[in-house]
Amino acid sequence: MDSPRRILQSRGLRPKHSWGQNFLADEEAVAAIASAVRLTPRDTVVELGAGLGHLTRALLASGATVVAVERDRDLIEPLSSLGGEHLRVIAGNAAEVRFAELAGTRPVAVVGNLPYQLTSPILFQVLEQHRDVSRAVFTVQKEVAERVAAVEGTRASGLLTILLGVWFDAELLFTLPPASFHPPPAVDSAVLRLLARAQPRAEVVDEAHFRRVVKAAFAQRRKTLQNSLQSDRSLGPTAVVRSALESAGIDPRRRAETLKVAEFARLAEALRAAARP
Repeated sequence: MDSPRRILQSRGLRPKHSWGQNFLADEEAVAAIASAVRLTPRDTVVELGAGLGHLTRALLASGATVVAVERDRDLIEPLSSLGGEHLRVIAGNAAEVRFAELAGTRPVAVVGNLPYQLTSPILFQVLEQHRDVSRAVFTVQKEVAERVAAVEGTRASGLLTILLGVWFDAELLFTLPPASFHPPPAVDSAVLRLLARAQPRAEVVDEAHFRRVVKAAFAQRRKTLQNSLQSDRSLGPTAVVRSALESAGIDPRRRAETLKVAEFARLAEALRAAARP
């Protein structure tokens, strides 16, 4: 494939560092990412941050319909020049789009080489739109991929391990060194795959409340659950938090990283019940 450097130079363009533009320049990695999405000609995939179109071409080769989202107006014309009835190019911010609305169908596959500063907003969009997402394959900072794909209830787990873990099975597929990109980033990257579960890992009655509880627990992850949770006054006073932990069968001296998804679901429901008049 043509190198990103050569394509940019031919059009008088440079990577926009403030936008976190690091174009994947590894042909084998591009092919592996496209394969990991497991597309068929019947599928529609939303590509976030389509850039110069290297991954777009690989996705189109599957026969699937590709909705390519790109906010850099300088790159819209190169993307559009790929042509074909199976490609739609959308000028927009990848962190703000509604996947199913763009695709015109649900559920939909989502893929992208994500700018580091947009990784968390986009992962939270996947969480928010989880009912519309069948799978997602993202190139992200290695540390983020490791955290999301960590085993629940272990020291490596974190906020997104739990929140995404309710609805998805997460897997770190492979890592990519800085030299795989133009320009090379300062850290290693990794390809993360999220596959929607047939059934959630635990029953979550109130999703917004569940997220608030998990966020409060991890906000001060070195503190005990009792101390972390009571720092969010909306969850109730100290006595209510202590009672909810007891009702959920969770030692208040534990830390957030030791809890599994099902335990957080029990805790969230116990706090919700304790708040009822």
